[in-house]
Amino acid sequence: MVAATKSSQFQIGWLEKTLSGISSSIEQAVFTEEHSHKNGWLQRIDPRAKLGMFLCFVLAASLSRSFFALLICYLVLLLAARASLIPFDFFVRRVWIGIPFFAGIVMLPAIFFTNGPRLFDLPIGLYHFGPSIESIWSGCIFILRVGVSVSLAVLLILTTPWADLLKSLQALRVPAVFTLLLSMTYRYIFLFLHTANGMFEARKSRTVGRTSGREQRQWISGSMGSLMHRSFRMSNEVYAAMMARGFTGQIRSYSAYRMRWLDWLALGISFLLSIVLVISGGYLR
Repeated sequence: MVAATKSSQFQIGWLEKTLSGISSSIEQAVFTEEHSHKNGWLQRIDPRAKLGMFLCFVLAASLSRSFFALLICYLVLLLAARASLIPFDFFVRRVWIGIPFFAGIVMLPAIFFTNGPRLFDLPIGLYHFGPSIESIWSGCIFILRVGVSVSLAVLLILTTPWADLLKSLQALRVPAVFTLLLSMTYRYIFLFLHTANGMFEARKSRTVGRTSGREQRQWISGSMGSLMHRSFRMSNEVYAAMMARGFTGQIRSYSAYRMRWLDWLALGISFLLSIVLVISGGYLR
């Protein structure tokens, strides 16, 4: 009896944590949308020019092999985020909480499986493993490159409304099918989360006493099947409603695009700066 009660408490606690995670995800998305409407530097730039600027820096970060060049690029990003009224701690935490962990897992084999002089050996049977100074330095460059690229993507999303970003992709001749799928995925993932949130609230409001772990697991499995069924039905209904209203596959936005000379200047400076970062990477080691 005690074991069943503990199992029930564990399941209820897990569901409550899931609910809080869903709510925080939705609130985070709304909070992110608020940053794109601030009167910052990047928010005032035309979305097409902004997308071109970020593409230049992403290519520069991908091609650069210098730690110091990447560090300079990241400092420029921090200045741009500051000028765009993005909170410093929010921007840094959003990028660097998970990057060192996942990038480190990817780089661990390359750091320890090296040839030549090592800092120390880890003998395992007939094989010897160990990091070298060069492999550690290469791992740091890789992590910083990933951090710069993710920071660019996060800063672009934070300072650009989603509809304007999709319309900018159309200006770059990205296939309409890709932008349509991206738009639908972004919009209806939150509706899907709200549906899951409502199901949990309905379950919690109708539960009077404690339930066993078996009943909790049965409800979770049944809810997953119900959510899957609702998502398929909702996708068909949404598509039918869009076609009935004359949808042609074109993303529309309320904002009127107009490239000013300041937008062209920012795009040109970003292009030249990205070239300088790539070239200087051969000298800044």
